[in-house]
Amino acid sequence: MAAQLITRVGQLGLGLAAVGVVNSALYNVDGGHRAVIFDRFSGIKKFVVGEGTHFFIPWVQKPILFDIRSRPRNVPVVTGSKDLQNVNITLRILFRPQPDQLPRIYSMIGVDYDDRVLPSITTEVLKAVVAQFDAGELITQRELVSQKVSETLVERANTFGLILDDISITHLTFGKEFTQAVELKQVAQQEAERARFLVERAEQQKQAAIISAEGDAQAALLLSKSFGDAGEGLVELRRIEAAEDIAYQLSRSKNITYLPSGQNVLLNLPSV
Repeated sequence: MAAQLITRVGQLGLGLAAVGVVNSALYNVDGGHRAVIFDRFSGIKKFVVGEGTHFFIPWVQKPILFDIRSRPRNVPVVTGSKDLQNVNITLRILFRPQPDQLPRIYSMIGVDYDDRVLPSITTEVLKAVVAQFDAGELITQRELVSQKVSETLVERANTFGLILDDISITHLTFGKEFTQAVELKQVAQQEAERARFLVERAEQQKQAAIISAEGDAQAALLLSKSFGDAGEGLVELRRIEAAEDIAYQLSRSKNITYLPSGQNVLLNLPSV
C-alpha cells in the first residue's frame, strides 16, 4: 500500500509538473494585438502571430506583443515660416503599425517605435512644408497646408511601416511680435474703413446740397420767367391767395370778431 501511494503521489507530481511546463509554454494574443517571436538562436522570426493562444519554447523563444489598433498622439513643433516668423504647430496623429511589418519594426526600431519615429518625422515634414508659406498664407490657406502636411507625412511614415489614419492641425499660433503686428493692422484697417465712411457721407451731403441749390435756382428762374410773362398779375394772385389763407386762419379763432366796414356797431365792453 505504501509503495502504491508513493507511486501515485509521484505520478501526480509529474502530472502537475507537466501541466506547469505546458502552461509556461503558452501565451495569449488578445484582440487588436499581434506578436512576433524572438528566438535566441535564429533571432526575430519573419512571421507574425495572430490572435489566440499559442505555444512557444521557454527560454529559447520569447513572444513580443504589439498593439495594432489606432492610437492618438499630439506632436508639438516650433518652426519658421517663409517670411521668418516663428510658428507653433501641434499635430494630432492617429497611427498604427502595419501588421506584416512588425518583425522589421521590432528589429530596426523597437517596441517604442512611436516615441522614436513620430516626433522626428513630424518635425522634419512640418519644417519643410511650413517654410513654403508666409505667415499670412498659413492662416488663409490652412486647408492647403494641412493637405500638404498629410500627404508628405503619410508617405514618410510608410517607410517605417506605420499607417497614419488621420492627421489634423489642432494648434497654430505665431510669435508675440507678429501677433501684435496683426492686431495693430486690424485696428488700422478699422480706422481706415471709418474714415472712408465719413468721406463718403460728406460727399453725399455735398451732392445733396448741390442738388438742393440747383433746385432753388431753377425755381427762381421759373418765377422770374413767370413774372416777365404775366407782369404784376401773378403777384396780385399770390397776394389774394395769401389774404384768403390769413382770413381762413383768423376765422377759426374765437378771440377775433369781424366788424363790417362803414357801419356803427355798439359793443358792450366790460369796464376795466
